[in-house]
Amino acid sequence: MHDVIIVGAGPTGTMLAAELRLHGRSVLVVEREPEPSRVVRSLGLHVRSVEILDQRGILQPFLDAGTRYPLGNPFAALGGPAPDVDTAHPYILGLAQPVIDRLLETHAVDAGAQVRRGRAVTGLEQDADGVTVELDDGTSERARYVVGCDGGRSTVRRLLGIGFPGEPARTENLLGEVALTASADEVSAVVAEVRPRQLRFGIGPLGDGMYRVTVPAAEVSDDRVPPTLDELRNRLVAVAGTDFGVHSARWLSRFGDATRLADRYRAGRVLLAGDAAHVHPPLGGQGLGLGMQDAFNLGWKLAAELAGRAPAGLLDSYEDERRPVAERVLDNTLAQSALMATDVRSQAVRRLVTELQGIDEVNRRLTEKIVATDVRYEVGEPADGERADLLGLRLPDMPLPIGGRLYERMHTGRGLLLDPAGEFPIEGWSDRVDRIEPGGDAVPTVLLRPDGHVAWAGGDPATLRERLGRWFGAAA
Repeated sequence: MHDVIIVGAGPTGTMLAAELRLHGRSVLVVEREPEPSRVVRSLGLHVRSVEILDQRGILQPFLDAGTRYPLGNPFAALGGPAPDVDTAHPYILGLAQPVIDRLLETHAVDAGAQVRRGRAVTGLEQDADGVTVELDDGTSERARYVVGCDGGRSTVRRLLGIGFPGEPARTENLLGEVALTASADEVSAVVAEVRPRQLRFGIGPLGDGMYRVTVPAAEVSDDRVPPTLDELRNRLVAVAGTDFGVHSARWLSRFGDATRLADRYRAGRVLLAGDAAHVHPPLGGQGLGLGMQDAFNLGWKLAAELAGRAPAGLLDSYEDERRPVAERVLDNTLAQSALMATDVRSQAVRRLVTELQGIDEVNRRLTEKIVATDVRYEVGEPADGERADLLGLRLPDMPLPIGGRLYERMHTGRGLLLDPAGEFPIEGWSDRVDRIEPGGDAVPTVLLRPDGHVAWAGGDPATLRERLGRWFGAAA
């Protein structure tokens, strides 16, 4: 029996597999597609996603393969200067999703996860001890837990009977990876002319002579049948006045601005993560990171449950913490969709928001929504002497007076107590939590969970012990 079967080998599934392996749990990932996808659904990683790769010591291959772009404000393509985001990684890491997928899968396999491709899940049956997963080749596998990371049309979610309500699409775009006969200069000139009046139109090079093209559809379709190349040509002519000589489509799709959120993230021993739990339009480029961050939150909690040392409610805190985050992302993508509409009223609102963006705090709030540095979890009421401004937030990377960086101390996926003055021993939890005395006045006194969020922010030792028990279980 496996500890965990993960359904879906996308970024969410492979990130979760690596996190579980970090804690020594046996993991099988099953994926219906026989080969990794070449489709560029995402174009890069935002700040928080880059940070979690750094926290696990696996960032460098992503940096080597990608391009760092100035952060700017990605909210609804408003543009404008970047605010001062508190991070050691104030950039967007441009990186095509097939590369992200490959690097995360390689990391998971190197960590010891099994990845089995070309196998679709056809059935689930759970009991008090585990879950039996039926596969389309007539075989079955059994695990103590199963996590569905199998996308917006999740088979796992359907088999569980979990509802997936939301807002229907009001707009739709055609998306494709195609070759063009038009020159790069011709493309740039047309995009510069059309983009200011139609923000849902865009063309960008992917390399190898291929371009990513997106253009508004004529209407919202009732099905999800991919568009034809002729349909794409016709819409490009209607919107941009030319079809750019599109040909040799590698991939064509359509997407709308519908949003959906699973009624619940857990049914017994089966959980949902990533697009299986939430879908939204790709505005702001948040989807891939949102799934990776689901996995980052769930991995250490599920590992603790499997090890028999999880405090009561720890595994359920995954839904308690991550579902509200998804709700806020769905809200901001709907808002962005409205701000990018071309009708007179929507454009009036866009001009107003653009004006408000000139206020530093507004600019920061809008940007942090997209790059996910504003996520704050409920980790306990602030006690006397605690720094309420830090509690529940992730702690940015920082140099340590004793040498090295904070995130270098988090590669193991354990908790971490920063105790600059050496005042807070943690006997009983040293098998799960590391403690360092970094010294200096710049380093705060905090307890960090394995995901880097502050669970205690100084003050009373009794509160520290309570938080250690709450997040890491009873003292040994």
